[in-house]
Amino acid sequence: MKLTAAGLIGLILCGLTGEVPLAKASSHQIEWHSYDSGLARGKFEKKNVFLNFYADWCAYCIEMDKKTFKDSSVVAYLNEHFISIKVDVDRETETANIFRVRGLPDSWFISKTGEIIGHRPGYLTPEMLLNILKAIMSESAAEKP
Repeated sequence: MKLTAAGLIGLILCGLTGEVPLAKASSHQIEWHSYDSGLARGKFEKKNVFLNFYADWCAYCIEMDKKTFKDSSVVAYLNEHFISIKVDVDRETETANIFRVRGLPDSWFISKTGEIIGHRPGYLTPEMLLNILKAIMSESAAEKP
């Protein structure tokens, strides 16, 4: 494969600025954020927040990563309508304690204003998560003046 001069310059510029085109990547994976930056971004963008607590040793968390969080419908819906946050309970114990996480996985839903909408402990299939997300969005739309 031969690279043109313009293509080479583009690659160099992307490498120097640290920016990589995300359009292709974002359509295939969830754009995860850290807890603090995700909450701030949710308020700034006026989007609801999806918060997922997990651990590397949790079998159901791994299953959600493999199935639910790879489902194209879930990925597209989360990326379009929510700010998604992933919290490792072993590394971020303070955040897990704030939400009183006792079992894993644990999924929380937070409004645009930062208020807790609710949470759903346990494994969620793609269909279950999508239904919850759509219900939250329809309630959010109904609340608009």
